[in-house]
Amino acid sequence: MLEKQTIPLANLFKAYYSCRKNKRNTINALAFELNLEEELIQLKEELESGTYAISSSIAFIVDKPVKREIFAADFKDRVVHHLIIGKLNHLFEKQFIYDSYSCRVGKGTHFGIQRIDRFIRQCSSNYTKDCYILKLDLQGFFMSIHKNILFAKLEQFIKEKYQNANRELIVKLCKQVIFNDPTKNCIIKGNKSDWDNLPQTKSLFHSKPNCGLPIGNLTSQVFANFYMDSFDHFVKHDLKIRHYGRYVDDFVIVHEDKEYLRKLIPKLSEYLQSELQTTIHPKKIYLQHYTKGVKFLGTVIKPNRIYIANRTKGNFYNAIKKQNKIVLDHKPTKEEKAAFLSSMNSYLGIMKHYKSYKLRKRMIFKRLSGYWFNHVYLSGGIAKFVLKVRPVKKNQRNANMG
Repeated sequence: MLEKQTIPLANLFKAYYSCRKNKRNTINALAFELNLEEELIQLKEELESGTYAISSSIAFIVDKPVKREIFAADFKDRVVHHLIIGKLNHLFEKQFIYDSYSCRVGKGTHFGIQRIDRFIRQCSSNYTKDCYILKLDLQGFFMSIHKNILFAKLEQFIKEKYQNANRELIVKLCKQVIFNDPTKNCIIKGNKSDWDNLPQTKSLFHSKPNCGLPIGNLTSQVFANFYMDSFDHFVKHDLKIRHYGRYVDDFVIVHEDKEYLRKLIPKLSEYLQSELQTTIHPKKIYLQHYTKGVKFLGTVIKPNRIYIANRTKGNFYNAIKKQNKIVLDHKPTKEEKAAFLSSMNSYLGIMKHYKSYKLRKRMIFKRLSGYWFNHVYLSGGIAKFVLKVRPVKKNQRNANMG
Protein backbone atom coordinates (compact mmCIF):
# COMPACT_ATOMS: atom_id res chain seq x y z
CA MET A 1 0.00 0.00 0.00
CA LEU A 2 1.34 3.42 -1.01
CA GLU A 3 2.22 5.82 1.78
CA LYS A 4 -0.15 8.79 2.00
CA GLN A 5 1.22 11.93 0.36
CA THR A 6 1.19 14.72 2.93
CA ILE A 7 1.90 18.44 3.14
CA PRO A 8 3.11 19.57 6.59
CA LEU A 9 0.96 22.38 7.95
CA ALA A 10 4.14 24.36 8.65
CA ASN A 11 4.81 24.38 4.89
CA LEU A 12 1.40 25.93 4.25
CA PHE A 13 1.95 28.60 6.91
CA LYS A 14 5.30 29.42 5.28
CA ALA A 15 3.64 29.60 1.85
CA TYR A 16 0.89 31.83 3.27
CA TYR A 17 3.34 34.29 4.84
CA SER A 18 5.32 34.43 1.60
CA CYS A 19 2.12 34.98 -0.37
CA ARG A 20 0.71 37.76 1.79
CA LYS A 21 3.80 40.00 1.67
CA ASN A 22 2.44 42.19 -1.09
CA LYS A 23 -1.22 41.14 -1.02
CA ARG A 24 -2.24 41.56 2.62
CA ASN A 25 -4.72 44.39 2.08
CA THR A 26 -6.71 42.76 -0.72
CA ILE A 27 -10.24 41.60 0.04
CA ASN A 28 -9.39 37.95 -0.64
CA ALA A 29 -6.29 38.08 1.56
CA LEU A 30 -8.18 39.70 4.47
CA ALA A 31 -11.00 37.17 4.21
CA PHE A 32 -8.48 34.31 4.23
CA GLU A 33 -6.61 35.79 7.21
CA LEU A 34 -9.83 36.15 9.21
CA ASN A 35 -9.97 32.37 9.67
CA LEU A 36 -6.35 31.60 8.88
CA GLU A 37 -5.84 28.31 10.72
CA GLU A 38 -9.16 26.86 9.54
CA GLU A 39 -8.43 27.92 5.95
CA LEU A 40 -4.96 26.34 5.96
CA ILE A 41 -6.17 23.13 7.62
CA GLN A 42 -8.95 22.84 5.04
CA LEU A 43 -6.48 23.51 2.23
CA LYS A 44 -4.14 20.84 3.63
CA GLU A 45 -7.01 18.32 3.65
CA GLU A 46 -8.01 19.22 0.08
CA LEU A 47 -4.46 18.89 -1.21
CA GLU A 48 -3.87 15.53 0.49
CA SER A 49 -7.24 14.06 -0.44
CA GLY A 50 -7.04 15.17 -4.06
CA THR A 51 -10.18 17.35 -3.78
CA TYR A 52 -8.37 20.68 -4.24
CA ALA A 53 -9.86 22.63 -7.15
CA ILE A 54 -8.55 25.87 -8.64
CA SER A 55 -10.93 28.81 -8.28
CA SER A 56 -11.85 31.46 -10.83
CA SER A 57 -9.30 34.12 -11.73
CA ILE A 58 -9.86 37.83 -12.26
CA ALA A 59 -8.79 39.01 -15.72
CA PHE A 60 -7.87 42.60 -16.47
CA ILE A 61 -5.58 44.76 -18.60
CA VAL A 62 -2.66 46.89 -17.44
CA ASP A 63 -1.06 49.54 -19.64
CA LYS A 64 2.29 50.02 -17.90
CA PRO A 65 5.07 49.39 -18.62
CA VAL A 66 3.40 47.90 -21.72
CA LYS A 67 -0.16 46.75 -22.39
CA ARG A 68 -0.64 43.27 -20.92
CA GLU A 69 -3.34 40.84 -19.96
CA ILE A 70 -3.22 39.80 -16.30
CA PHE A 71 -4.98 36.92 -14.57
CA ALA A 72 -5.10 37.33 -10.79
CA ALA A 73 -5.58 33.99 -9.06
CA ASP A 74 -7.72 33.56 -5.95
CA PHE A 75 -5.70 34.06 -2.75
CA LYS A 76 -5.96 30.38 -1.77
CA ASP A 77 -4.56 29.40 -5.16
CA ARG A 78 -1.72 31.87 -4.69
CA VAL A 79 -0.83 30.10 -1.44
CA VAL A 80 -0.58 26.86 -3.43
CA HIS A 81 1.64 28.60 -6.00
CA HIS A 82 3.99 29.72 -3.23
CA LEU A 83 3.94 26.22 -1.75
CA ILE A 84 5.03 24.70 -5.08
CA ILE A 85 7.78 27.25 -5.72
CA GLY A 86 8.93 27.00 -2.10
CA LYS A 87 9.44 23.27 -2.62
CA LEU A 88 11.19 23.52 -5.99
CA ASN A 89 12.99 26.86 -6.18
CA HIS A 90 16.23 25.75 -4.48
CA LEU A 91 16.45 22.94 -7.03
CA PHE A 92 15.82 25.32 -9.92
CA GLU A 93 18.61 27.58 -8.62
CA LYS A 94 21.09 24.72 -8.88
CA GLN A 95 19.94 24.09 -12.45
CA PHE A 96 19.73 27.64 -13.83
CA ILE A 97 22.72 29.34 -15.43
CA TYR A 98 24.20 32.35 -13.64
CA ASP A 99 22.98 34.80 -16.27
CA SER A 100 19.24 34.29 -16.26
CA TYR A 101 17.89 37.18 -14.24
CA SER A 102 14.11 36.96 -13.96
CA CYS A 103 12.35 36.16 -10.68
CA ARG A 104 15.51 35.15 -8.82
CA VAL A 105 16.66 36.29 -5.39
CA GLY A 106 19.61 38.66 -5.60
CA LYS A 107 19.25 39.15 -9.34
CA GLY A 108 16.50 40.92 -11.29
CA THR A 109 16.59 43.94 -13.61
CA HIS A 110 19.41 45.95 -12.01
CA PHE A 111 21.67 42.89 -11.83
CA GLY A 112 20.91 42.01 -15.46
CA ILE A 113 21.66 45.54 -16.69
CA GLN A 114 25.00 45.58 -14.85
CA ARG A 115 25.94 42.18 -16.29
CA ILE A 116 25.26 43.23 -19.90
CA ASP A 117 27.24 46.42 -19.30
CA ARG A 118 30.09 44.27 -17.97
CA PHE A 119 29.92 41.92 -21.00
CA ILE A 120 30.32 44.88 -23.35
CA ARG A 121 33.33 46.20 -21.43
CA GLN A 122 34.96 42.77 -21.32
CA CYS A 123 34.35 41.93 -24.98
CA SER A 124 35.57 45.35 -26.18
CA SER A 125 38.60 45.27 -23.83
CA ASN A 126 37.26 48.31 -21.98
CA TYR A 127 36.02 50.02 -25.17
CA THR A 128 39.31 49.73 -27.07
CA LYS A 129 38.28 46.99 -29.56
CA ASP A 130 35.30 46.31 -31.79
CA CYS A 131 32.44 44.20 -30.51
CA TYR A 132 28.78 43.81 -31.42
CA ILE A 133 25.52 43.32 -29.58
CA LEU A 134 22.78 40.93 -30.68
CA LYS A 135 19.49 41.43 -28.86
CA LEU A 136 16.50 39.18 -29.52
CA ASP A 137 12.96 38.91 -28.24
CA LEU A 138 10.43 36.07 -28.43
CA GLN A 139 7.04 36.62 -30.01
CA GLY A 140 4.10 36.32 -27.59
CA PHE A 141 6.30 34.32 -25.23
CA PHE A 142 3.96 33.55 -22.32
CA MET A 143 1.10 32.70 -24.68
CA SER A 144 3.33 30.40 -26.75
CA ILE A 145 4.63 28.26 -23.88
CA HIS A 146 3.58 24.70 -24.74
CA LYS A 147 2.05 23.08 -21.67
CA ASN A 148 2.88 19.52 -22.71
CA ILE A 149 6.54 20.39 -23.25
CA LEU A 150 6.72 22.33 -19.98
CA PHE A 151 5.08 19.62 -17.90
CA ALA A 152 7.15 16.81 -19.46
CA LYS A 153 10.35 18.70 -18.62
CA LEU A 154 9.13 19.60 -15.13
CA GLU A 155 7.91 16.09 -14.28
CA GLN A 156 11.25 14.58 -15.29
CA PHE A 157 13.12 17.27 -13.33
CA ILE A 158 11.09 16.68 -10.15
CA LYS A 159 11.45 12.90 -10.35
CA GLU A 160 15.22 13.25 -10.73
CA LYS A 161 15.89 16.09 -8.27
CA TYR A 162 13.11 16.18 -5.67
CA GLN A 163 13.66 13.57 -2.97
CA ASN A 164 10.86 14.30 -0.45
CA ALA A 165 8.16 11.72 0.25
CA ASN A 166 5.39 13.92 -1.21
CA ARG A 167 6.99 14.03 -4.67
CA GLU A 168 3.96 12.62 -6.50
CA LEU A 169 1.69 15.16 -4.83
CA ILE A 170 3.96 18.03 -5.95
CA VAL A 171 3.97 16.63 -9.50
CA LYS A 172 0.18 16.43 -9.42
CA LEU A 173 -0.14 20.04 -8.20
CA CYS A 174 2.24 21.26 -10.90
CA LYS A 175 0.16 19.46 -13.53
CA GLN A 176 -3.04 20.96 -12.12
CA VAL A 177 -1.63 24.50 -12.19
CA ILE A 178 -0.02 24.20 -15.64
CA PHE A 179 -3.05 22.71 -17.39
CA ASN A 180 -5.60 24.94 -15.68
CA ASP A 181 -7.31 27.25 -18.17
CA PRO A 182 -7.90 30.57 -16.37
CA THR A 183 -10.04 31.89 -19.24
CA LYS A 184 -12.80 29.48 -18.19
CA ASN A 185 -15.23 31.08 -15.72
CA CYS A 186 -12.91 34.05 -15.17
CA ILE A 187 -14.22 37.34 -13.86
CA ILE A 188 -13.56 40.30 -16.15
CA LYS A 189 -12.45 43.40 -14.24
CA GLY A 190 -13.02 46.58 -16.23
CA ASN A 191 -14.51 46.51 -19.73
CA LYS A 192 -14.10 44.06 -22.58
CA SER A 193 -13.05 47.06 -24.66
CA ASP A 194 -9.87 47.17 -22.54
CA TRP A 195 -8.68 44.28 -24.72
CA ASP A 196 -8.95 46.42 -27.86
CA ASN A 197 -5.57 46.89 -29.55
CA LEU A 198 -4.01 44.07 -27.51
CA PRO A 199 -2.37 41.73 -30.06
CA GLN A 200 -3.88 38.24 -30.06
CA THR A 201 -0.38 36.84 -29.49
CA LYS A 202 -0.53 38.49 -26.04
CA SER A 203 -3.87 37.08 -24.89
CA LEU A 204 -4.74 33.67 -23.45
CA PHE A 205 -8.20 34.06 -24.97
CA HIS A 206 -6.58 33.57 -28.40
CA SER A 207 -3.73 31.17 -27.59
CA LYS A 208 -3.42 27.79 -29.27
CA PRO A 209 -4.82 24.72 -27.47
CA ASN A 210 -2.60 23.63 -24.57
CA CYS A 211 -0.49 26.76 -24.90
CA GLY A 212 0.04 29.76 -22.67
CA LEU A 213 0.60 30.60 -19.02
CA PRO A 214 -1.24 33.43 -17.26
CA ILE A 215 0.85 36.51 -16.55
CA GLY A 216 0.37 37.40 -12.90
CA ASN A 217 1.03 34.05 -11.22
CA LEU A 218 4.29 33.30 -9.41
CA THR A 219 4.31 29.81 -10.92
CA SER A 220 4.05 31.29 -14.43
CA GLN A 221 7.12 33.46 -13.88
CA VAL A 222 9.28 30.69 -12.42
CA PHE A 223 8.03 27.97 -14.79
CA ALA A 224 8.71 30.28 -17.76
CA ASN A 225 12.29 30.60 -16.54
CA PHE A 226 12.50 26.83 -16.22
CA TYR A 227 11.00 26.45 -19.73
CA MET A 228 13.84 28.53 -21.18
CA ASP A 229 16.56 26.80 -19.13
CA SER A 230 17.39 24.23 -21.81
CA PHE A 231 17.89 27.07 -24.29
CA ASP A 232 20.21 28.83 -21.82
CA HIS A 233 22.33 25.69 -21.54
CA PHE A 234 22.28 25.24 -25.32
CA VAL A 235 23.68 28.76 -25.78
CA LYS A 236 26.24 28.59 -22.96
CA HIS A 237 27.45 25.00 -23.21
CA ASP A 238 26.66 23.70 -26.70
CA LEU A 239 27.42 26.91 -28.61
CA LYS A 240 29.99 27.94 -25.95
CA ILE A 241 28.94 31.57 -25.96
CA ARG A 242 30.52 33.43 -23.08
CA HIS A 243 28.69 36.77 -23.05
CA TYR A 244 25.01 35.83 -22.88
CA GLY A 245 22.24 37.00 -20.55
CA ARG A 246 18.46 36.57 -20.49
CA TYR A 247 15.56 38.23 -18.69
CA VAL A 248 12.33 36.27 -19.40
CA ASP A 249 12.12 36.38 -23.23
CA ASP A 250 14.59 39.22 -23.75
CA PHE A 251 18.17 38.04 -24.35
CA VAL A 252 21.47 39.60 -25.33
CA ILE A 253 24.67 38.15 -26.80
CA VAL A 254 27.89 40.17 -27.08
CA HIS A 255 30.66 39.03 -29.46
CA GLU A 256 33.64 40.54 -31.29
CA ASP A 257 32.52 39.15 -34.69
CA LYS A 258 29.40 40.67 -36.27
CA GLU A 259 29.16 37.99 -38.95
CA TYR A 260 29.29 35.28 -36.31
CA LEU A 261 26.29 36.85 -34.59
CA ARG A 262 24.43 37.17 -37.88
CA LYS A 263 24.91 33.47 -38.63
CA LEU A 264 23.93 32.62 -35.07
CA ILE A 265 20.35 33.87 -35.47
CA PRO A 266 19.05 30.91 -37.57
CA LYS A 267 20.71 28.42 -35.17
CA LEU A 268 18.96 30.00 -32.20
CA SER A 269 15.70 30.20 -34.11
CA GLU A 270 15.85 26.53 -35.10
CA TYR A 271 16.43 25.40 -31.50
CA LEU A 272 13.64 27.57 -30.12
CA GLN A 273 11.18 26.38 -32.76
CA SER A 274 12.03 22.68 -32.66
CA GLU A 275 12.55 22.23 -28.92
CA LEU A 276 10.26 24.85 -27.35
CA GLN A 277 7.88 25.82 -30.19
CA THR A 278 8.63 29.49 -29.67
CA THR A 279 9.55 32.07 -32.31
CA ILE A 280 12.01 34.95 -32.42
CA HIS A 281 10.11 38.19 -33.03
CA PRO A 282 11.10 39.16 -36.61
CA LYS A 283 10.72 42.89 -35.89
CA LYS A 284 12.80 42.83 -32.72
CA ILE A 285 16.17 41.64 -34.00
CA TYR A 286 18.86 44.16 -33.02
CA LEU A 287 22.48 43.77 -34.19
CA GLN A 288 24.75 46.80 -33.78
CA HIS A 289 28.22 47.96 -32.81
CA TYR A 290 28.48 48.49 -29.05
CA THR A 291 28.97 52.25 -29.48
CA LYS A 292 25.36 52.48 -30.69
CA GLY A 293 24.19 51.25 -27.30
CA VAL A 294 21.45 48.76 -26.54
CA LYS A 295 18.04 49.10 -24.89
CA PHE A 296 17.67 46.57 -22.10
CA LEU A 297 15.20 46.40 -19.20
CA GLY A 298 14.15 50.03 -19.29
CA THR A 299 17.64 51.45 -19.82
CA VAL A 300 20.00 52.31 -22.66
CA ILE A 301 23.47 50.84 -22.09
CA LYS A 302 26.24 52.87 -23.73
CA PRO A 303 30.01 53.04 -23.17
CA ASN A 304 30.75 54.40 -19.68
CA ARG A 305 27.13 55.31 -18.96
CA ILE A 306 23.66 53.88 -18.59
CA TYR A 307 20.61 56.01 -19.32
CA ILE A 308 16.94 55.60 -18.54
CA ALA A 309 15.02 54.63 -21.69
CA ASN A 310 12.46 57.06 -23.11
CA ARG A 311 9.60 54.63 -22.50
CA THR A 312 10.48 54.47 -18.80
CA LYS A 313 10.58 58.29 -18.66
CA GLY A 314 7.19 58.49 -20.36
CA ASN A 315 5.67 55.92 -18.03
CA PHE A 316 7.02 57.80 -15.01
CA TYR A 317 5.52 61.05 -16.30
CA ASN A 318 2.14 59.37 -16.87
CA ALA A 319 2.26 57.85 -13.37
CA ILE A 320 2.86 61.32 -11.91
CA LYS A 321 -0.10 62.74 -13.90
CA LYS A 322 -2.31 59.99 -12.50
CA GLN A 323 -1.26 60.75 -8.93
CA ASN A 324 -1.80 64.50 -9.48
CA LYS A 325 -5.42 63.89 -10.49
CA ILE A 326 -6.04 62.15 -7.17
CA VAL A 327 -4.51 64.76 -4.87
CA LEU A 328 -6.09 67.69 -6.74
CA ASP A 329 -9.52 66.09 -6.51
CA HIS A 330 -9.61 65.08 -2.83
CA LYS A 331 -7.52 64.24 0.20
CA PRO A 332 -5.86 60.89 -0.59
CA THR A 333 -7.11 57.86 1.32
CA LYS A 334 -4.80 55.48 3.15
CA GLU A 335 -4.97 53.09 0.18
CA GLU A 336 -4.24 55.88 -2.31
CA LYS A 337 -1.21 56.99 -0.29
CA ALA A 338 0.08 53.41 -0.28
CA ALA A 339 -0.49 53.18 -4.04
CA PHE A 340 1.40 56.48 -4.50
CA LEU A 341 4.42 55.16 -2.57
CA SER A 342 4.37 51.89 -4.49
CA SER A 343 4.16 53.57 -7.89
CA MET A 344 6.62 56.42 -7.36
CA ASN A 345 9.20 54.38 -5.46
CA SER A 346 9.21 51.64 -8.08
CA TYR A 347 10.38 54.19 -10.67
CA LEU A 348 12.80 55.95 -8.32
CA GLY A 349 14.18 52.56 -7.23
CA ILE A 350 15.17 51.78 -10.82
CA MET A 351 16.31 55.26 -11.79
CA LYS A 352 18.54 55.95 -8.77
CA HIS A 353 21.03 53.31 -9.97
CA TYR A 354 21.79 55.25 -13.16
CA LYS A 355 22.66 58.76 -14.33
CA SER A 356 19.25 60.24 -13.66
CA TYR A 357 19.55 62.72 -10.78
CA LYS A 358 18.65 65.75 -12.89
CA LEU A 359 15.82 63.83 -14.53
CA ARG A 360 14.38 62.74 -11.17
CA LYS A 361 14.71 66.27 -9.78
CA ARG A 362 12.94 67.78 -12.79
CA MET A 363 10.14 65.19 -12.80
CA ILE A 364 9.44 65.45 -9.07
CA PHE A 365 9.74 69.19 -8.50
CA LYS A 366 8.32 70.41 -11.81
CA ARG A 367 5.71 67.74 -12.58
CA LEU A 368 4.45 66.40 -9.24
CA SER A 369 1.75 68.43 -7.48
CA GLY A 370 3.01 70.14 -4.33
CA TYR A 371 -0.09 68.96 -2.49
CA TRP A 372 1.49 65.50 -2.25
CA PHE A 373 4.18 66.94 0.01
CA ASN A 374 1.51 67.43 2.67
CA HIS A 375 1.44 63.64 2.92
CA VAL A 376 4.93 62.44 1.91
CA TYR A 377 8.56 63.55 1.94
CA LEU A 378 11.66 62.58 -0.01
CA SER A 379 14.41 60.51 1.60
CA GLY A 380 18.00 59.86 0.52
CA GLY A 381 18.18 62.83 -1.81
CA ILE A 382 15.66 62.05 -4.52
CA ALA A 383 15.68 58.29 -4.03
CA LYS A 384 12.52 57.38 -2.12
CA PHE A 385 9.19 58.78 -0.93
CA VAL A 386 8.23 58.18 2.71
CA LEU A 387 4.80 58.67 4.27
CA LYS A 388 4.57 61.46 6.84
CA VAL A 389 3.43 60.22 10.25
CA ARG A 390 1.22 62.63 12.13
CA PRO A 391 2.18 63.10 15.78
CA VAL A 392 -0.33 61.75 18.29
CA LYS A 393 -2.14 64.56 20.13
CA LYS A 394 -1.51 64.85 23.88
CA ASN A 395 -5.13 64.16 24.90
CA GLN A 396 -5.26 61.13 22.61
CA ARG A 397 -1.93 59.83 23.99
CA ASN A 398 -3.18 60.14 27.54
CA ALA A 399 -6.39 58.34 26.63
CA ASN A 400 -4.38 55.49 25.05
CA MET A 401 -2.19 55.20 28.16
CA GLY A 402 -5.30 55.11 30.35
